[in-house]
Amino acid sequence: QVQLVESGGGWVQAGGSLRLSCAASGNIFSINAMGWYRQAPGKQREWVAAISNVGRTDHAHSVKGRFTISRDSAKNTVYLQMNSLKPEDTAVYYCNAHDPLGHDFWGQGTQVTVSS
Repeated sequence: QVQLVESGGGWVQAGGSLRLSCAASGNIFSINAMGWYRQAPGKQREWVAAISNVGRTDHAHSVKGRFTISRDSAKNTVYLQMNSLKPEDTAVYYCNAHDPLGHDFWGQGTQVTVSS
């Protein structure tokens, strides 16, 4: 099992920045990728960004150039730096960990609210 705890959400005005953190614990050696998803009210959960265990990153088109995923392996923590935030970025952001067997682990989510 893998446990994920997110932090760093909050309220910010449009154009502002936030950094989300996701601390992983448990059987972290089974993880081959981690990422961020988000879910806005009334919408399906959507993928935002991912980072592999060798450091390869990828970002959704809607956030490319504004959001950056990174990790600190020594701290077993993944980050999502969010700049130039827009009201449409408002959502609950979830941390995800994936293992080679196809198991997905989720954090409890952290709310991000961007006001216009």
